[in-house]
Amino acid sequence: MELMTSVFTSEEIEKIRAEFPILDQEINGKKLIYFDNAATTQKPNVVINAIHDYYAGYNANIHRGIHHLAEKATGAFEATRESIRAFLNASSTDEIIFTYGTTDGINLIAQTYGRQNLGAGDEIIISTMEHHSNIVPWQMLCEEKGCVLKVIPITDDGEIIFEEYKKLLSAKTKIVSVVYASNALGTINPIPQIIEAAHTHGAVVLVDGAQAVSHLDIDVQSLDVDFFCFSAHKLYGPTGMGAMYGKRALLDKMPPWRGGGEMIKEVTFEKTTYNDLPYKFEAGTPNIADVIALKSAIDFVNKIGKDKIASYETELLEYATEKISQIEGVKIIGTAQNKVSVLSFVIHGIHPQDIGVLLDQQAIAIRTGHHCTQPLMARFGIPGTSRASFAVYNTFEEIDRFIAAIQKVIKLLR
Repeated sequence: MELMTSVFTSEEIEKIRAEFPILDQEINGKKLIYFDNAATTQKPNVVINAIHDYYAGYNANIHRGIHHLAEKATGAFEATRESIRAFLNASSTDEIIFTYGTTDGINLIAQTYGRQNLGAGDEIIISTMEHHSNIVPWQMLCEEKGCVLKVIPITDDGEIIFEEYKKLLSAKTKIVSVVYASNALGTINPIPQIIEAAHTHGAVVLVDGAQAVSHLDIDVQSLDVDFFCFSAHKLYGPTGMGAMYGKRALLDKMPPWRGGGEMIKEVTFEKTTYNDLPYKFEAGTPNIADVIALKSAIDFVNKIGKDKIASYETELLEYATEKISQIEGVKIIGTAQNKVSVLSFVIHGIHPQDIGVLLDQQAIAIRTGHHCTQPLMARFGIPGTSRASFAVYNTFEEIDRFIAAIQKVIKLLR
């Protein structure tokens, strides 16, 4: 079929795809189609090479060494911090804390800001569509401190009911922690309005940006968000690392979470003096290679243009949605007007796991199950969904193969 996109030429798409060596393989004798990008994106050569170059050329511990390798590694490590600062439009690199990922960032905030500032009767607000990583840390804090967890309801389309959210807000609200874009539904939440409403009640806002960071322009200053967390591996970067943004005024007052090297200025057996931002929250030897490689991932996205990537992914989503909607017995879960490129669905009479297994036999990788959003699945009265999620290296031709495969699965299992 002809290229359907108005964003890239066919030559540009092929050039992008050539950057991802993992895509150039066959499974069960068929060309791989990777539609599991909401779980993790694949890695371009520039990211893979950055990791290799560090270990092959200048592997050394950072910050404290004065030899050439240590200084080169430190410079590359801190260059990533500046890259993230610019990517999020933070005011200072002091506001960028390296973490193991979104989950680690949320836990850090719960265990530092939360434990320091919340007490019995204080309230935390989350939404029905949260990932478990934005539910469990707050439940743990509530159990410890006697706080109350409140949940914003959603519509059948998978959109936050904003009027109900405003009813939950009160002088007791201390933290609002919500996902920017749902990993299970694709819904893009009205984050600017959520933040504004929370701030009128004196609450701080944490935004889970794991899904949003690769799809949407993020300007933390314009949003006036208090905390923002994301994972590198959903931004074409490595697994096991990410970053947390926090307003400096809040970070300055928060205690460290982990103790050890680098997060200190001076240690005696009587007392320890903690380091300045951002190092106060970065104990121990970090994941140096993967931090360095994240800059290459950000550079990759910036070179293509996030606006172009988002527009192309929207075209893929709209095309796939139209095609799958024509199949009898298929129901899309998550039909919000504003979505990232996530297509979750159920097929009447067929278990999602069976769909995933049979698609895998046709070399099509999707995700099935509850997607770490069990309360959300309960809201829709289902055990899970099948989820196809698209990235910049996917194509309309792949979607056509996917649709044909779905039809084959239905014919086989009915």
